[in-house]
Amino acid sequence: VQLQASGGGLVQAGGSLRLSCAASGRTFSGYFMGWFRQAPGKEREFVAAISAAVSWNGGSYTDSVKGRFTISKDNIKSTVYLQMNSLKPEDTAVYYCAASGDKGRQNWAYWGQGTQVTVSS
Repeated sequence: VQLQASGGGLVQAGGSLRLSCAASGRTFSGYFMGWFRQAPGKEREFVAAISAAVSWNGGSYTDSVKGRFTISKDNIKSTVYLQMNSLKPEDTAVYYCAASGDKGRQNWAYWGQGTQVTVSS
């Protein structure tokens, strides 16, 4: 499984960015896709996840991004997105997309290369 993340950049506080993660190497549907982030000097943390099941469009989020970030997917393009609005300096981190190893489980077995998000105050 290969994951290619893109869309990071530099943005002012209050701005928006959309991250994309294209998956290849296996069927997309049925697995979980997620976003994690790692800020300098901190451990990698969970941001959001979504089931890639065709009939499921709901996401789960860490509390600090609820109401600001939205995870979504395009099953035809095998791509997951993270729309980030009202960005804060504390959102600055390298963002990684991840894919589960088993259908229906959030056991993160595959990781993308990371994309830098920098939010200036």
